[in-house]
Amino acid sequence: MFERPYIKSLKARIKEPRKFIQVILGPRQVGKTTMITQLLTKLSISNLYESADAVSATNTAWLMQVWESARLRMKASGTSEFLLVIDEIQKIDNWSEVVKQQWDKDTRENINIKVIILGSSRLLIQKGLTESLAGRFETIYLGHWSYPEMQEAFGWSIEQYVYFGGYPGSSTLIDDEERWKNYIKNSLIETSISKDILMLTRVDKPALLKRLFELGCLYSGQILSYTKILGQLQDAGNTTTLVNYLQLLSQCGLLGGLEKYAGNIIRKRSSSPKFQVYNNALITAQSNDSYEDAMINPEFWGRLVESSVGTHLINHAISERYNLYYWREGNNEVDFVLEKGNKVIGLEVKSGIKADNAGMGIFAERFHPEKVLLVGTSGIPYDEFLKMNPKELF
Repeated sequence: MFERPYIKSLKARIKEPRKFIQVILGPRQVGKTTMITQLLTKLSISNLYESADAVSATNTAWLMQVWESARLRMKASGTSEFLLVIDEIQKIDNWSEVVKQQWDKDTRENINIKVIILGSSRLLIQKGLTESLAGRFETIYLGHWSYPEMQEAFGWSIEQYVYFGGYPGSSTLIDDEERWKNYIKNSLIETSISKDILMLTRVDKPALLKRLFELGCLYSGQILSYTKILGQLQDAGNTTTLVNYLQLLSQCGLLGGLEKYAGNIIRKRSSSPKFQVYNNALITAQSNDSYEDAMINPEFWGRLVESSVGTHLINHAISERYNLYYWREGNNEVDFVLEKGNKVIGLEVKSGIKADNAGMGIFAERFHPEKVLLVGTSGIPYDEFLKMNPKELF
């Protein structure tokens, strides 16, 4: 079975003396639970795996019972260490307070229980971590699967990756495209929105959030002003609502809104967003075009190629800790701007349908970036770029 590279670092951390709670974050269906299953077979340490998926949100007592069960098992087995794994922990209200209480109790009483926590809502997990668990945890972020991973695990071509995206669970369905699209829409999109956002966060206008997601997928890779977005949505409320909903969608690994790079924080914050999906499957599953139709439609295929580069960058931005923007001034544009520390890199994706763009030269004059790169036609082939870790650019 294919193993994601994260498993090595997690295994190494668990083998270290007990010091931090290990927190595994990432969107649905990227293999968090599978990775833990693989990890447990590699460890000789006694363990207990529990999931809060079907537990009542108010049932904090469940969490205490699970922890106490781990202590009893450790005592009964006479082992010197024990591993407790709790999945979908964000489903429990006030989970971080309980975890803090139990972790600190073990620390005081010198009970060597190591802990791994998993969650599919980055927003809710990080909120709990910052509120209660400061100094007690490390995180590992599992993003959507990259092209090299899908290629190695399932033998996918670059064209298949650009169209079908990076959901490993859907790989066996691509020969029946209608079935594949239904799986993505019903099992992934609908579940992520209903379980990871609507059930766990107050959303006054759920229909608006879903419509914003659909609109964002339709316009992925394009810049839309909030005024224009409001004009396309019924019962849209105001800009603040849309900004909040877009943040929720981004925190669940569905749809992000890149801000404009301007060299100062104020203008970055007030810019029109550039929509960017985290996985190309979110575009194509909602499209009427088939795989064959998409490949012979230069305009649509060009959008998918640019979006695949965007998914690569936005997923790595979280784990590699760089900021991702776009830049535009009048008709001049740079598709992506990467910023890490005081280093800035401009990136233009040329898919063959774009006219020559003077934007790179103007951007270089104005901001003096570390480098400006072209991906696609006349530049780095996009399939090669998708095999790189963007941190190598810095």
